[in-house]
Amino acid sequence: MKTILDRRQFTTLTASGTFGLLSSSLLGAAPADAREHDPADKRLVLLGLNALARAADMKYFTDGHRGAALVSAHLLCAEEGLPDPARARIEQLFDLNWARTRLCQPFPDADPAPDQLHKIGEALAEGRGQLREVGHNAIFAMLAIKGFRMLPSAATPERIAGVCRLIREIKPWRDIDPDPEINPPSFTDSAAASDFILREASASVDRFIDFGQGFAGHMLTFGQALVELAEMGDVEWAESCRLAFRKYVTVTRQGPKADDRRIAEHRPNPSRPNQTAYWKQRGEKTLGIGHVFKYPYSYYDLLRRVDNAELKREWDAKAFRIF
Repeated sequence: MKTILDRRQFTTLTASGTFGLLSSSLLGAAPADAREHDPADKRLVLLGLNALARAADMKYFTDGHRGAALVSAHLLCAEEGLPDPARARIEQLFDLNWARTRLCQPFPDADPAPDQLHKIGEALAEGRGQLREVGHNAIFAMLAIKGFRMLPSAATPERIAGVCRLIREIKPWRDIDPDPEINPPSFTDSAAASDFILREASASVDRFIDFGQGFAGHMLTFGQALVELAEMGDVEWAESCRLAFRKYVTVTRQGPKADDRRIAEHRPNPSRPNQTAYWKQRGEKTLGIGHVFKYPYSYYDLLRRVDNAELKREWDAKAFRIF
């Protein structure tokens, strides 16, 4: 039976981690110490692609998040230049939680077919502007395409087909008419589009204080996915999601309802996800469904694209709320 998340379900699932972690009984023996990090190793990308390709056959929404988190974690480490102790701790957290589960297990050896990646973009474009579960069809598609291009040997027909199934599983969600005045810049204009996304996400943070920050976090991840697709040259696929993104901005501008469930805000924290201290202080079972990696990857990527000191200061003061 198909399910559609309403506002309250969305807030609960994204902010409180209701989905939870996979049962510890599924985990293999965890290493006592963090594994040695090889800067050239794309292990997390491969694990993430395995998970994205298998998620449709498991719990598509939560397991898709986990696959996306693995790819995002590698990109966060690489693009932010995280030091080896931070990278090692991140890999250890994955080993303790998902890396040893069935979700991330290898696929059978097969000849890669990177020329079939267009199938993922076509599956995304099938949405025809429909807003689907906070834009996760775009988020998952972008990270899969980027991951396969980073690791073309993993772009086997079976994995690509699995990702396409995942994209098609994402359900309609609050698919309302957009405010006609909401018209983001072209996603090919990286700086202007990123500035728009960061401003909308910042306003969302303030609007949803005490109601969970999933709306703001997904403004970052949904918007950044479209900017990244356009930058990779997949402009048609990015722009196919323009109407859906306008709908999402419309939804977030409506803010919480008076009877929505309240959720405790994160406490102020001077540490940030681009610092080793942030990962050292995280508990071993605090990954939720992966927003801890997806939000900061999109956040830092968008910040790098804008030249606006005031906006960066504004975000630095409130970023702890989504991290």
